[in-house]
Amino acid sequence: MEIILVPGFWLGADAWREVAPVIERSGHHAHPLTLPGLESGETDRGRITVPDQVDAIVRQIDAVGDAGARDVVLVGHSGGGPLAYAATGLRPDRVSRTVYVDSWPLGPGGVIASDLTPVDGEIDLLDWEDFEDADLVDLTDAQREEFRRTAVPEPGAIPTTPIELTDDARRRAVPATIVACEFTPADLRSWVDGGSPVLAEVGRLERLDVVELPTGHWPMFTRPAELGALLAEVADR
Repeated sequence: MEIILVPGFWLGADAWREVAPVIERSGHHAHPLTLPGLESGETDRGRITVPDQVDAIVRQIDAVGDAGARDVVLVGHSGGGPLAYAATGLRPDRVSRTVYVDSWPLGPGGVIASDLTPVDGEIDLLDWEDFEDADLVDLTDAQREEFRRTAVPEPGAIPTTPIELTDDARRRAVPATIVACEFTPADLRSWVDGGSPVLAEVGRLERLDVVELPTGHWPMFTRPAELGALLAEVADR
């Protein structure tokens, strides 16, 4: 399988550097992705849109997969999850499974993080005290320092612009896996059954499984070997 790895906010392809080798050793092919606007601190992010980033994921699907074959597993971490879901809707015949790492799909018109406020067209990595305690579980001081050193500001439009989705029926029919890091499968089910608006699209997926990887919000840093093995196992299905 061709496994495309889409990072969350402030991260590029290098975020998967300890995960990708585990995937490769399993016999699959890892394709870490840097989304438009996250190339470097000097990148002009002011005009980067949600469609720009979704299109970049679609181009990667087209580049690594065989036409007509469902040989791509699309992985989205955090804010990359809803973007991966949008790309799935544009290539439902190419994606065999979409995986959401401490994330989930959003429905039509969903906004990833409307509570974030862009400054001069971008959003810097938040201060650690602005994150929930659960986000930071297992993240060492050294990992925090490295994360902050390499973090690239997020294009301001990405967290705050509604996401456009296509092909509802075929998009929702693509098998999905949620990797639960800060919550349990039982938590997720109770939120969906309780009518949580942000999780409404989760309840519309035709084929969903939820697997646990207990840690904080960045398992590619805190539990990379386990995450790589889990993604390889999911791809084996």
